[in-house]
Amino acid sequence: MRHMKRSLGAKTIVYPAPVFVVGTYDSTGKANVMTASWAGLCCSRPPCVAVALRKATSTYANIVQRQAFTVSIPSERYLRQTDYFGLVSGRDVDKFAATGLTPARSDIVDAPYVAEFPLVLECRLFKTIELGLHTQFIGEIMDVKADEEVISLDGLDMAKVRPFVFAPDTQFYYGIGSFAGRAFDAGRELMR
Repeated sequence: MRHMKRSLGAKTIVYPAPVFVVGTYDSTGKANVMTASWAGLCCSRPPCVAVALRKATSTYANIVQRQAFTVSIPSERYLRQTDYFGLVSGRDVDKFAATGLTPARSDIVDAPYVAEFPLVLECRLFKTIELGLHTQFIGEIMDVKADEEVISLDGLDMAKVRPFVFAPDTQFYYGIGSFAGRAFDAGRELMR
């Protein structure tokens, strides 16, 4: 059977794209957050996460100034607020006041996170890479904090975190489906 593929051209499509909420403080100490999906893990040692932002965002300037940021992982319950974080600028609006969510001060890095979200990565700026329209900020993960109720014996319980993902081509959000298999185990039978 031949699998035919149709060219879609050079586009920013990858499935799934994470939905991250990047937290920073501005020069006056005001907490700000923005939604970002041009992001992901990028190194194991040291543990690092990367987010790509446009220079026009206030989060960009805040990261450059404070040399720190957080990545909060929202649950589906907060989809509306998370989407809102990407629609307005922190220069014009206090996003925490507008959504009723709570900024929590990291005790490790100079950045806030969203207290209601179940998972947060606290990052110090490790490296900056100019890419074109976006700048990639690589943050060394100094600590990961999780709500007690999403931690299981095996680690984090994704069914309890309930993160969601972004489809860049359609601009839809999707919940994450059911358990599909154990990594580094599901393909072992093919090794025989």
